[in-house]
Amino acid sequence: MTNKLFNSLEEAENFLKDQFGDGESFDVGIKHLFVKDLPVLCAYISGLVDGEALTQLLSSMLPDEEVDIEDEQEYFEAYFNFHGRSEETERKAYLLAILSGQVTFITKSGYCYVAELRNYPGRSPEEPDNEKVIRGSRDGFTEGISQNTALIRRRIRNSNLRFELHKISKIGQTDVALAFMKDIANDEMLDKLRQRLGQINHDGLTMADKSLEEWLFKQKFHPVPFVRYTERPDIAAAHLLEGHVAILVDTSPSVILVPATVFHLLQHAEEYRQAPAVGTFVRFMRYFGTIMGLLLLPLWYLFATNESLLPETLSFLGAQEKSHVPILLQVLIADIGIEFLRMAAIHTPSPLSTAMGLVAGVIIGQIAIDVGLFSAEVVLYTAVAAILTFIIPSYELSISIKLFRLVLLIMTGIWGADGLFIGLFILFTYLCSLRPLQAPYLWPLIPFFPNAMLRVLVRFPMTADALRPYVVASKQRKRS
Repeated sequence: MTNKLFNSLEEAENFLKDQFGDGESFDVGIKHLFVKDLPVLCAYISGLVDGEALTQLLSSMLPDEEVDIEDEQEYFEAYFNFHGRSEETERKAYLLAILSGQVTFITKSGYCYVAELRNYPGRSPEEPDNEKVIRGSRDGFTEGISQNTALIRRRIRNSNLRFELHKISKIGQTDVALAFMKDIANDEMLDKLRQRLGQINHDGLTMADKSLEEWLFKQKFHPVPFVRYTERPDIAAAHLLEGHVAILVDTSPSVILVPATVFHLLQHAEEYRQAPAVGTFVRFMRYFGTIMGLLLLPLWYLFATNESLLPETLSFLGAQEKSHVPILLQVLIADIGIEFLRMAAIHTPSPLSTAMGLVAGVIIGQIAIDVGLFSAEVVLYTAVAAILTFIIPSYELSISIKLFRLVLLIMTGIWGADGLFIGLFILFTYLCSLRPLQAPYLWPLIPFFPNAMLRVLVRFPMTADALRPYVVASKQRKRS
């Protein structure tokens, strides 16, 4: 193999003009320069390189004396002594290097060299909105994959931390990195992920990590998330040390963590930023809130329409005021209406969000009660159910809970208590059947692992001797 790709500078220039067009793209730089006395053809994408660093590098190589060029390769390597220099041996790889933001040099005899001067546009690390903590770091992942790997390496200073780079899709050529601890992560799981990455035959991953999830796990129409997303480097680092694999996708500020169970999706960094007793209390509250977020509306509707099921002491749970609109229709309209409000809040500009909240909460809610469209109890319990879904750290799981709640509510409305229990049985069976990456979705509840289940329920002190989760099949289960 050799890095000689062309026979002359003219052939290289014609190749580039054939690929990018002659002056058709203003951001493509194709320039004749000198490395000392050696003429070269430099090609780059202006918006993806560090222009200041490139200028300083070239300025330091201005010809200052007459030098005989005997061996062109040795001459270039001697005077272009740049730490981020590499070679390309194929024209396809040479073209991809330009498109990836690297600066390429073709010497007069056609030898190819690549300089790592990438500087992708993006924002600085900041705390993610959906994973905030009271105490803890305030940095978060950004859209740049190189910056994201650095944020993880800052927390895990170990040579066994690997970032395995893959180019995914035929046209988009998206950078995807598998991050894992070589001495901890399961090799079989890594091979399976590599195989699935190699099987992706698509033109591009425009939706970044979400597109990749659907390709890797064949999600199809499954409503529940098969992976855990995080924008916090500390969470990603903690999972890597447990034996999980992190998948970083360029242009995405979220990192995919696999394998993931439903209990991983319910964890939050705040539990580990507080004392173990407080963290356990917060965890119990979150589990209880998640279950009630699923069952509150179906149970309230069942009791409101079957007062015989309520003991006298709980008679206040039923509907106190009669309405011309059936209760089931009220609950469905109110629950779906909250989804409309959530969607409107996402698309409403920040200066108008306060006004939108006043319109939704005061005008629509109060007037709907006054005109008899909703009873006050329906508004109350629907609002409580909505708040309970907001406590779920995983946005994808919270949407799934809302969808399951609507299905249970409809089944309860049609078949009563039988419909509710049949719906819960079907839901439980469905969750038990899921095994993304061969990891049971309800582990350690199903199959039942007592010690692991205890650690899921209780936030043990860091000093407690813990094993890595069995579900990740780590090479080393002991952590200390």
